Amino acid sequence: MNQYTHYSKGCATCQDKADIFACLCQAELDQIDETRIEVHFKAGELIFKQGTPNMHFLCLTQGKVKTYIEGYNNKNLILSIVKPIEYILGPGIYADQMHHFSAMAIEDSVACLVDMQTFKKLIRTNPDFAEDFLRKVSLQSIYNYELFISLTQKQMPGRIADVLLYLKDKVYGTNPFHTTLSRQDLADMSGMSKESAIRILREFKDENIIHVSGNDFEILNVDHLNKISKTG
Repeated sequence: MNQYTHYSKGCATCQDKADIFACLCQAELDQIDETRIEVHFKAGELIFKQGTPNMHFLCLTQGKVKTYIEGYNNKNLILSIVKPIEYILGPGIYADQMHHFSAMAIEDSVACLVDMQTFKKLIRTNPDFAEDFLRKVSLQSIYNYELFISLTQKQMPGRIADVLLYLKDKVYGTNPFHTTLSRQDLADMSGMSKESAIRILREFKDENIIHVSGNDFEILNVDHLNKISKTG
């Protein structure tokens, strides 16, 4: 069960806040502190569910979180892996105030939840804050376009290559890397069945493109994997 606590350390001195908050002055940071709470999530715990009201701006300070669309026939599509210090805020805040995807902790995680009305007030009154927020939303949209191209125009090896490169470059930032993602998660990131994802990983291993041991991955031939990604 998650634990809710008021965050004793103020935003002004916190080292674990998203860079978007650099645009805020002390008085604006104090507004956030008045309603902000810190929440602890266990690995595998649902943070919010698709179709529920969107009440908070969430900033992840520890752990990792997957965001995913709950599709038909119990099939999910993972949109991103969120790491510290990033935030999660869907497009519903200015449409229908609903979550249009779900979020789940894949590691023990800690997040700060900021009241949505406070966040919207800062958007209206601080142009630099609003512009930085729009920039981040735009970057996420660009990534989503690239994801859609990968899922709709690449063959299965190209999609798995994209997932492995994404994890190495964007999520863990190291090679080799250890992941808490399951094989089903890897399949949900690449838009294929678990069995197909396992088969492609085995083929990559047999061809000495990667080394896999449980949840430990090492890309042995980055150039070849990049080539697979580009050719699909």
